[in-house]
Order: sequence, then structure tokens, then C-alpha cells
Amino acid sequence: MLLFLLPLAMFVCLAVLMFTSLPVAYILGGLALIFAGIGWTLGLFQPIEFLNMVARIWAPAENLALIAVPCFIFMGVMLERSEIAADLLRTLQYLLRRVPGGLALSITVMSTIMAAITGIVGASVVMMTIIALPTMLRLGYHPALATGTIAASSTLGILIPPSILLVFMSDMLAISEGVLFASALFPGLMLSALYLAYILAISTVRPHLAPRLARDEDRPAGEVAAMVAGGLLPPAVLIFLVLGSIFAGIATITESAAVGVVGTILIAAWRGRLSRRVLNEALQRSALMIGMIFMLLIGATCFSYVFRILGGDEVILELIDPDRLGPWTVMVVLMATIFLMGFFFDVLEILLVVVPVFAPIVERLDFGAHLPQGDVIYWFSMLIAVNLQTSFLTPPMGIALFYMKSAAPPEVEMKQIYLGIIPFVLLQLLAVALLMMFPEVAMWLPHALFDY
Repeated sequence: MLLFLLPLAMFVCLAVLMFTSLPVAYILGGLALIFAGIGWTLGLFQPIEFLNMVARIWAPAENLALIAVPCFIFMGVMLERSEIAADLLRTLQYLLRRVPGGLALSITVMSTIMAAITGIVGASVVMMTIIALPTMLRLGYHPALATGTIAASSTLGILIPPSILLVFMSDMLAISEGVLFASALFPGLMLSALYLAYILAISTVRPHLAPRLARDEDRPAGEVAAMVAGGLLPPAVLIFLVLGSIFAGIATITESAAVGVVGTILIAAWRGRLSRRVLNEALQRSALMIGMIFMLLIGATCFSYVFRILGGDEVILELIDPDRLGPWTVMVVLMATIFLMGFFFDVLEILLVVVPVFAPIVERLDFGAHLPQGDVIYWFSMLIAVNLQTSFLTPPMGIALFYMKSAAPPEVEMKQIYLGIIPFVLLQLLAVALLMMFPEVAMWLPHALFDY
């Protein structure tokens, strides 16, 4: 009975403490130590296990792939400083000026491109809100559509590689980073396509929600070419350096991230945006974000280790028995659990807690001809990544919504932001369903590029 109750008590305490103002990293680490002490008292946790916790905390420092995380964070900060996004938006806005909902479509396309350069969601939401939202409101866009478009498209960085979430996921599941990145590319583009289709449809059917841009005079071909080169060329070069080097097998994820950092610094210098002050601010902001993320990783590592030692895996398998429920029912239950957790927990918190718990269950699932056994763990990773996008948008947690509110004009109300994200959350759930029905969306590119 103790083996059954202690792991459940850990999760109950975690759920309760998440609603306090305590730092989540300390909650995870503190609960790990408290329940390890309780387990030691009851003879369920041996003293040597405390030393093993230290070894597990140190393990991420020995994983060279995780060096990519600080690099991608620094890339995101430097991209914001070099104003690549502003030039890219102006270019796309001109090219799509005659299409219904052209500005909203431009923002979605731009966010997709920026997501393929760096996976820093918080910075993307704030940057896009500052750059695009005042313009959309001034042109007469409905606030709900404007805020929903920016919030949803800015979170594509969690899925489209290079993504920090995918780097952590590959480390936790001990799977190939390159294969995981390739698995994420088409699902990310599919979700972006769903956003574009919705915006185009709603702008066509209800044009008052997204007024067309004022008719712009056609510019000379040379001027358009210069605009396209200045707006699209720097992002294209960075995407080629980061993703192209990985998919071509030229560089590892760590090496490509380092190359990307050099590329962003050179672009900032080329634009005259590189100075000692800018570099110092970028390093300080990056260090703060990196420290927060790795403190969460340490706390979650301790929590999941103690949870498993106390028999948490057996408890989960008892509650969600694949042999009794069947593989599809189990997968639906796991996806529903992650979706509901997104209402209350942060993305990284969910990832670090549920992946070590759910992965052993998924590895036992057999989907027969629908999916080869070797693809199951990668497919499951993609389902998690798409599903976790909803947690950025679903209240009361919905961290992207608070980022947006902090940077939005004062007249934008939180109610309008909440209304705006509803159709996009439904599109994200549709993407999860499509990926479950058609796993080749995620697995075709890995099979074409890699032999695993």
C-alpha cells in the first residue's frame, strides 16, 4: 500500500504547491528530498540513492548536446537585437498586400521562419506583440483575431527545429537529436499551414475582422529584389547554417548551434547593431534564462528519480495498463492528461515531469501495421510537442498570454486575448489528431534522411 500511496502523494503535493508563489525548481527538488527522506524512514529508499541523485544532476553537464540550449537562447536574444524580424515583416507585408488577411498571414509566415532559427517562445511572443500588434489594431483588425494570430504563431518555436524542448526531449529519452529534429519539421509546418488556412478562410468570409492593407503602389523590380534580399536572405542563411548542417550530416546539433551563434553575431554586426552594450545585455539575459531552465532540469531530475525509486512506474502502469486498455486508448489518455496539465503547468515543467513517467508505458505499446515499433518513441515525442503548444495558450497558466498582455497596448483586454486563442487551440488539437491518424507526417523525413 505504501508503494502505491507514496508516488501518488508526490504528485498530489506537486499539484498543490504549483499554485503557490514558490519557484517551481525548488518545489520539484524539495519534494524529491522530502519524499526521499520519508522513503528512507520506511525502508523504501536507501542512503546510497542520495549519492545517485547527485550523479544524475551532474549527468546533463556531461551531455554535449545540451550545450546547444544556451547557444539557441543566445541566438534568440541577438536576433531580437538585430531587428531581423522587423525587416522580414515589412517584406512579407508587401508581398501579401493583396491577399485577404495579408498582415495576419505575414505574421504567421514570419513566425514560422523565425521558429526555424531559434526556439525561444517568450522572446518571440514579446517581439511579435511589440512589432505587429499596434499595426494590426491601427489597420482595423479585430483584437481577438490579432492577438490569437500572434500568440499562436509565436509558439511554433517549441515544435519547429531547432527547439530547446526537442533538445531536452532527446536527452531524456536517449534518442537521436537529428532524427527528432527531422520528425518535427513537417508537423510544425502542418500546424503553420492550419493557421494560415484558418486566417485566410476567416478573412475571406468575414472581411471586417481583417481589413485588407491600403493599396500600395507597385515598386520597381530592383527595389522589391533588394527588399526581399534584405528581409529574407539573413533568415534563410541562418536556417541553412543551423538545420541544413544537421540534416546533411555535416555537423552535430551542438556544432550547428555554435555556427548559428556566430551567424547571428555577424548579422548583427552587418546591420550595425553589434556593440559592447548590446553584447553585454544579450549575455546577461541569456544567462538568466539558461539558469532558470537548468534549475528546473535539476529539480525535475531529482523528482523523477525519487518517484521511480518509490515505485512510481509500477503505479502508473497499474493505473494505465496497456494490456487491459489497448494501445490507442492509452495514447488518448496520455494526450488528454498532457492537455489538461497545460491549463495549470508550464511547458518545461510538464515535459520534465511526464516524459520520464510516460515513456516506459509508450515503449510497451504495439500499433501493428500502423506504425513500426522503432518509430513509436519518435512519434510519441512529436505528439507531446504538438500537444504542449496548447499549454502556452490555455488559461489560467497560458504563459504566452501573459507575455502578450505585458507588451500589448493598454486598450487590449485579457478577455479579447482569451477569445482569440480559442480557434487556434482547436487547430492544435486537430493537429494532434491528424498526427495520430497519419504518423508518416512525422516519420517520412527521418526515414528519408537517416538510417536508424
